[in-house]
Amino acid sequence: MNNTTSVDLAALLCSRLCHDLLSPVGALNNGLELLADEKDPEMRARCMELLEQSARTSADKLKFFRLAYGAAGGFGEYVEVAEPKALIEALVADKKRIEVQWALADAKLPKNAVKVLLNFAHIAIDALVRGGTLDIGAEMRDGASEIVVRAAGPKIAFDDTIGKALEGRLPESELSSRTAPAHMIALLAEQAGGGLQYKRSDEALVLGAVLPQPEGMIG
Repeated sequence: MNNTTSVDLAALLCSRLCHDLLSPVGALNNGLELLADEKDPEMRARCMELLEQSARTSADKLKFFRLAYGAAGGFGEYVEVAEPKALIEALVADKKRIEVQWALADAKLPKNAVKVLLNFAHIAIDALVRGGTLDIGAEMRDGASEIVVRAAGPKIAFDDTIGKALEGRLPESELSSRTAPAHMIALLAEQAGGGLQYKRSDEALVLGAVLPQPEGMIG
């Protein structure tokens, strides 16, 4: 990837992050305006509840995107699986119609594998527009991280351009803020000598990844 494309991808990822944060941050602003004008104690208490909820949602999303998109310098080469698990569970906390089921075989995963896991989960959550089940599995086997995320529900919403980006088939000239995360993890997989794939039906979306570990990390 050349420098220009790197800058473009970073800009698209920033656009996606801003889009996802706009709602909770906007709710914070609206809540503060209401609180400033409200005199009724009961309504002020309600405003405070909404402010706390919006602040918590904003913080959860920032933590999620820090590890899903960013360098996440606070982590080493491996990340405890409890970290992405908590981030994903926080992301679906207000989506009462989505049930998450876990199958995590190892206590830690390489950082790039965690990035793929988080981005897969985000794509799958977006696909469950009417709710459903989110199955997330990951393990390290034969020198590689294997990740599977399955979203199953009554209606799956999935843009095929995201699928093309996951498989490295979307031209860079056609990238958007919606497809940039998929393109980013496709590049991570390519650099690791692995790959991503997906399969979609009317009732389910399955995302899979195999990411070989560098020799120095295989232990």
